[in-house]
Amino acid sequence: MKRIILSGGGTGGHIYPAITIARELSKLEDVEFLFVGTPRGMESRIVPKEGFQFASIPAYGLKRSFTPKNLAILMKTAGSLFKARSILKQFKPDVVIGTGGYVCGPILMAAALSHIPTLIQEQNVIPGITNKILSHVVDTIALGYEDAKMRFPRPEKCVYTGNPIRPDIIEAKREEARRELGISPDTFMVLITGGSRGARSINTAMEGVHRHFKDDSHLCLYHVTGTLEYDKIIEALHADKDGRVGKAGRIIKYEYHMPRALAAADLIICRAGAVSLAELAARGLPAILIPYPYAAEDHQTFNARVFVAAGAAKMIVDKYLTDKELIQDISYLKETPSTLRSMSDASAGLGKIHAGRDIARLALQLAEKRGHK
Repeated sequence: MKRIILSGGGTGGHIYPAITIARELSKLEDVEFLFVGTPRGMESRIVPKEGFQFASIPAYGLKRSFTPKNLAILMKTAGSLFKARSILKQFKPDVVIGTGGYVCGPILMAAALSHIPTLIQEQNVIPGITNKILSHVVDTIALGYEDAKMRFPRPEKCVYTGNPIRPDIIEAKREEARRELGISPDTFMVLITGGSRGARSINTAMEGVHRHFKDDSHLCLYHVTGTLEYDKIIEALHADKDGRVGKAGRIIKYEYHMPRALAAADLIICRAGAVSLAELAARGLPAILIPYPYAAEDHQTFNARVFVAAGAAKMIVDKYLTDKELIQDISYLKETPSTLRSMSDASAGLGKIHAGRDIARLALQLAEKRGHK
């Protein structure tokens, strides 16, 4: 039986890819897993619920610019390395995999120093600071975007796999999804989401969009506001108790079944996080992308540009986002099916639906090489 450690934390975008890779590994081999994260991060709640062993280490993020605080952080990180080495000695993994977040730093660094095979998964076009540092010592770097290769000092370590996505994203059926949501087959459905907490700029612009389209019975604006923005939007639009705004608008606080919503949609308006883009590409979904302007090194803009260059999406800079522009784009795409189909084909062309399986195979290859030494 192989023994594999996975580490990723801070956001669902780092945690769920690790879980997806673990599921794919289980299909290929008999594997015992240990997830390593921080004691108070989202991973400490999500991973045990998914049925995996979980161990925690203290971890701290470095500032991107030089600052005296980094010296203190490095001192703390030294203590995290000792804890990481203790976990490695106890669990004795064949491979250690990191999917992002600063918690990966100590465990991946300790594994590399202990000559245990290591793999990191970089989801964005612009690599994160932790992965940039780790790229010097790990064995393999699995890339979510091919363009990221030139941004690593050791490009020969890089393998373009795409970003892992949950199987239920691919398996969801459009007809069934629409039936469950109560949306007729001939209705043009736009899914709007800014993430679990919400995106204020998107929600604010959508107020005018809802008012403009409220009498359109052939359109569904399926607007997931996020938990922090829901009450404000409901009040501003005078939505009814079911979150309805006229004939077209549907206001939802949080979407618990995103695979179903993606399967039902004709168009999505969203941020440009790496995992979100991988999921919409898996569905061949055209997009209007509004990158989060405060993402580290503006990496969401670089992610979005890949989709724009392929003809799969339109990008709107956050500070220039208005209801008028969204109204214009929605109207045009609704009335121009040929353009929508072209965007859909381009989006599907960017999809790497077997990324999780391919990363799992890379990890097992590293384990085999170690076994033959």
